[in-house]
Amino acid sequence: MRRPVVALSFVLMASLVPLAPSVAVRAQAEPPKASEGVSGGLNLSAVRAQLAKGDAAAASGNLAEARKSYDLARDSSRRLLTFYRDLSGAFRGLDARIPREMDQNALESLEVLAQANLRLAAVFRRQNQPEVAVPLLVEVVKSMTPSREEGRKAYQSLVEIGFATIPYTAVSGPGS
Repeated sequence: MRRPVVALSFVLMASLVPLAPSVAVRAQAEPPKASEGVSGGLNLSAVRAQLAKGDAAAASGNLAEARKSYDLARDSSRRLLTFYRDLSGAFRGLDARIPREMDQNALESLEVLAQANLRLAAVFRRQNQPEVAVPLLVEVVKSMTPSREEGRKAYQSLVEIGFATIPYTAVSGPGS
């Protein structure tokens, strides 16, 4: 009677030991490329691709699709910005390289967010909805400041739609 128990134990043990490497082992052996990002493309490349998709839709006159793409790009940019800032703070004082990288990524996310806001505001302007464009443009001026190109473009748009009346002319700084 002992023989069937031993045979059964051997079969059970054999079934627990896989013949091929597990998925987890393969995943450890092949780390994802930086350009692949995480599940579904939550990275700057994916957000820029979403902006390009919106640009193509806007160029073809499909403003509803452009708006959708720009909204998705805005949402993703904001999430990335938050995640990068959180990671930067978590590693402060532990490893200076990581906060530097996360701060740089956060800055790029902020720039992409400003670009998405500018493009979405342009869609609203084309749809004769300047009142919806104003908060987006103000957000760009506030986050990027008028000293940056995105901030100047946003303020110029505010002047063009009549929200602001005094044009901003960048003053050259010392040594310019």
